[in-house]
Amino acid sequence: MRRFCTLLVLLLPAALGLHAQAQVTPASAASTQVTLGQSSVPLYGPWKFTVGDSPTDPKTGQPLWSGSNFNDSSWETVDLKPKTGALDPLSGITGYVPGWTVQGHPGYWGYAWYRIRVHVQAPSGQDLALVGPANVDDIYQVFANGSLVGQFGDFAGRTPTAFYTQPMMFQLPGPAADHDASTEVIAYRVFMMPSTLSEVADVGGFHSAPVLGDAATVAAGYQLSWLELIRGYALTAAQVPLFGLMAIVAFTLILFDRSDKVYLWIGGLFLLQAVSIAYSVSCSWTQFFSITAGQLVNDSFMTALIFAGWVMVWWVWFGRQRPSWTPLAAAILSLLFLITNIIGQEIIVGLVPHSVSEVFLPASIVVRLLILALQLWIVFQGIRSQGFEGWIVLPAVLLWGVSTFNTELVLFRVPIRWSVFGFSIRLAHISNLLLVLVIGLLLLRRLLKSVQSQRQMALDVKQAQEVQQMILPEARTALPGLVIESEYRPAREVGGDFFQIIPNPVDDSLLIVAGDVAGKGLQAGMLVALLVGAIRTAASFNTDPRYVLDQLNERLLGRSNAQATCLALRVSVDGSVTLANAGHMAPYLNGEMMPVEGALPLGMLQRPDFSVMRFKLQQNDKLVLLSDGVVEAMDADGHLFGFERVHQLLHTARSATDVATAAQQFGQEDDISVISVTRTAVTELAMA
Repeated sequence: MRRFCTLLVLLLPAALGLHAQAQVTPASAASTQVTLGQSSVPLYGPWKFTVGDSPTDPKTGQPLWSGSNFNDSSWETVDLKPKTGALDPLSGITGYVPGWTVQGHPGYWGYAWYRIRVHVQAPSGQDLALVGPANVDDIYQVFANGSLVGQFGDFAGRTPTAFYTQPMMFQLPGPAADHDASTEVIAYRVFMMPSTLSEVADVGGFHSAPVLGDAATVAAGYQLSWLELIRGYALTAAQVPLFGLMAIVAFTLILFDRSDKVYLWIGGLFLLQAVSIAYSVSCSWTQFFSITAGQLVNDSFMTALIFAGWVMVWWVWFGRQRPSWTPLAAAILSLLFLITNIIGQEIIVGLVPHSVSEVFLPASIVVRLLILALQLWIVFQGIRSQGFEGWIVLPAVLLWGVSTFNTELVLFRVPIRWSVFGFSIRLAHISNLLLVLVIGLLLLRRLLKSVQSQRQMALDVKQAQEVQQMILPEARTALPGLVIESEYRPAREVGGDFFQIIPNPVDDSLLIVAGDVAGKGLQAGMLVALLVGAIRTAASFNTDPRYVLDQLNERLLGRSNAQATCLALRVSVDGSVTLANAGHMAPYLNGEMMPVEGALPLGMLQRPDFSVMRFKLQQNDKLVLLSDGVVEAMDADGHLFGFERVHQLLHTARSATDVATAAQQFGQEDDISVISVTRTAVTELAMA
């Protein structure tokens, strides 16, 4: 990512059709003759070069090596004219000149100087300007005849602050009004960050020549270079809304299936990648963020999070398969990448010696390979368990690998960037685009499977609802001397309340069992079906309330999260009532709550101690059994229906339906069930 913003300034004079008007000829062994009209010309050389930094003139405070009288004859001579067909290994742009690391200074980072003496033949009074160099590692100051005319980067601190290369133009003094020639000694003080050494093998200093010329011509080229920069990274910027849109799509899909957390992981990951790419583009188009900040925040921290995110996406995608330590492994590998990348690339100058960083740099590559291997291992586990699902995920992981290691592919001379109609297309663009396409298809396929599963589940719920309605007693039942009314309002399609009204033809007694299982939905409905079957089985042997509760308790023991409150009562012909309670709400007799002792719900103890009481119903007495859904009804302001309202309601309501309706209209939160038992004055069947 070092030369993230490489420009095409060398191509600008030719693009403007002005280069042919300039002539460059060697004036001597140590200078260059430039004849200018309304034109510009690249300064290929001969340049004088040396590593190290200049001492400062104690009088002027200027570097001694920038002065026009300084003798640089002992310095190396450098020619910045590119070889035919030379390409930037990272950008693929033509006109590339290898840096100082392959010109006799391997492993060197820090300051270096370039000097050139230019004899300019131009119309008197013409304004001159200098642009570039277009491609340089990393930042520089420009001096003309010993005077600082401008800089790219911040040299104020102990360690200079570098930015990704951007177009720069500097005004130079032209020939005096009465002369048409002048001699300019142009000196560049260059600083390269140690992290640049980890890029490619030929980094260091100038990779293209600065351009000198008429100020108006150079300004036009300068504007064109900015357009070229924007266009060169337009496709990179276009990925920001692309990944952002995919994040929105993934987050939206969670509305269709809230149980599938993979949508949240993919949405968060795409959002993080959109932020990462936006940060990278801002580094290339602005000077808001330095190279160090970009490498710490984006190349290290955000990238480590993205690496861990991809592992978690596939782990959740395939149902969190064993081993359970996969998330921990992802976190450790991402942390190792963060550490090895920061140390290996020497992002923080002076943190460790260069010899140490040389060990950590290949270690960071090994860590990335391990992260890729972990993803592939998860996918292969998915292939073993889910077959086709795993095979269609495999291309997404491989594309991620291509995108992650595209810089390393340069070492194998694999092209990673192409220019099409002026737009720079990188291998990472192609792999990211294909990755988004593959992930989009995977999400669509997963959504369709989820919708199909939900439809099947809805059918199952509907069938469970129908079964539950079938096992509920009639809303109104008349028996000799008794009138029973019941009302059931489930909070969902399938409720967790249950009750059974079972007459005994042998002694004309009546068994009523009412309860509420823990939880809601289909699971609670299945538990209700189990308990209803157990009630009928137990009642076929013995209608004693305590015996019935013991049998229900046996059915629930050992089942995970299977508890239920329950109340069972038997009404004899003469109105005698035996009531056993297991944590259920106390019944109301003629509108007053009965003093029933509390007890633990079913399914908690092997031998529970149920509370048992006996009483007798007189003629016209009304016994009402309620579920807690009546008391816990809640209005929009969060007020509970409460026991006081229940007390008042039972004195005014005419039927079980009235009680259930009042609680439901107040604000239903849970299943509502109401059963009323009224002893009539006659012993024959009462008319409904």
